[in-house]
Formats: sequence, C-alpha cells, structure tokens
Amino acid sequence: MGVEAQKVPAAAELYKRANDIMGFDLLDVCINGPKEKLDSTVLSQPAIYVTSLAAVEVLRARDGGQGIIDSVDVTCGLSLGEYTALAFAGAFSFEDGLKLVKLRGEAMQDAADAAKSAMVSIIGLDSEKVQQLCDAANQEVDEENKVQIANFLCPGNYAVSGGLKGIEAVEAKAKSFKARMTVRLAVAGAFHTSFMDPAVSRLEAALASTELRTPRIPVISNVDAKPHADPDTIKEILARQVTSPVQWETTVKTLLTKGVEKCFELGPGKVIAGIVKRMDKSADIENIGA
Repeated sequence: MGVEAQKVPAAAELYKRANDIMGFDLLDVCINGPKEKLDSTVLSQPAIYVTSLAAVEVLRARDGGQGIIDSVDVTCGLSLGEYTALAFAGAFSFEDGLKLVKLRGEAMQDAADAAKSAMVSIIGLDSEKVQQLCDAANQEVDEENKVQIANFLCPGNYAVSGGLKGIEAVEAKAKSFKARMTVRLAVAGAFHTSFMDPAVSRLEAALASTELRTPRIPVISNVDAKPHADPDTIKEILARQVTSPVQWETTVKTLLTKGVEKCFELGPGKVIAGIVKRMDKSADIENIGA
C-alpha cells in the first residue's frame, strides 16, 4: 500500500500529515510491513483510511479526475470504510478522521484482547442457512462463546463473528450445512458483535469532541443501510457500528436498484468490486488503488 500514491504529490502529502498524528512513519509500514504488524487492527485501520483517501488524490490527478469526483452523488464504505466515505463527503477533516480511526483501532484491539474471539467467512450459503449454522453452533457453546452474522457481504459470502469455541463449532459444522468453504479472517477478534462493547464508550467520547458536519453528499450507513444528514445521528451510529452487523448486501442492493451508473472503489484491494460484480455482473465499477 502507498507505492502508487508517491507519484502524486497530494497523495504523498497525506502520509506525511498522518505521521504527525500516528507518531511514526506510516508509509514505511504500509510499503515494507511486516505483514503481521499490518494485520493488527491498530495499524490496519489507519493504514487503509490514509491509503483510501490517497487513492482519491490519485483519481483527482488523472485526466478528468476532478470532474469524476465532482460528479459523485453518493458514497459508502465497509466498516472502517464508512469513516473514509464520511471524510470524502466532507463530514470531518482528514486529520480528525484519522484521529478517530486510530482510536477506533486501539479500542477494538483492546476489546479483542479482553476475550478469546474470532471471525470466519462462510462461502456458498445464503444468509438464512448461515443463521441456521450459527444457531446450531450456539447450542453447543456457553453464552460467552456465542456467534452471529457480523458482515452481510453478498449472497454466498457472510462473515460470522463470536467466541473462539463458537467459531470453531461453526467451522466444524459448515460442511454438513453444504457450505463450499470457510475462511478464518486475519482480524484481532469478533468485530461487529457485543464483544466490541468496551470500545463503544471510548468511541462515543472521541466522537463527542470531534467537529462533524452534514455530509455534502449522502453517505450510506453500515448499521441500517440508509444515509443520515444530522451530525449527532451520524456520531451515534458510528459508535454503534462496531457492535452492529454490517448491512453491506442491502447497501449495494439499494445502490443497484436506484440505478447507480458508475462506481469507483477507492483504496487497497478489489474486494468491494468483487462483491458488486457478484450481485450484478453488468455493474460498472473501477478500482483505484494507491
């Protein structure tokens, strides 16, 4: 991450501004790793936030790029990406967003460290079957190991989050539910469940002291798959987001049914483009990395 950004002065500048807030050379970690360090949510969240906004500058610098950016009339982001989307929409400054994201990563890491939990992707089942799989796993574990669907990504791809024993039970039972495969996610813990409760109060406090403006374009929330204009509502939803399932499938469905003509995925990787294409093969989506 970050290599392409160095060719565009405005994108490269974001990494320099990030260093002051992070207290170390973020670009160096983005480019050189090590991977284990980048996999930690404390680092991956700021790294992805900065690289995604650097990708905006990469797009802006290309021929006709500013026109494309001016024509964007709705935005959204998956989990952490909601902060990037809000920054793009002018709800808060780059710096304020990075401070929030840094704290969010630290608070989520601390919450993950407090209990043995994990996440796993279930491939090849619809959401109803995944729910049944979770119910079956939950019958075999105690309360603190319960699991739930945490990310509704797209048909055939749902992430389950919860206690380690519960996740292991899901993995053991997945084949009998006719899942094609399970993939344990390289994350710190059970994101988007009550396991993240300890992070909420810290996020609420940080959000309370952050200046947040009405976004200039709609930003679709992960919590309810709807856009919100009121800054206080957005703050409340961002605090709740870490313990709530990500309604990404509904978000993409909404965009497609409302007739979205062209999409840009800004940031590292092409996961979002893959999800959108899976839901509509004819969707026009372009990935801009940095």
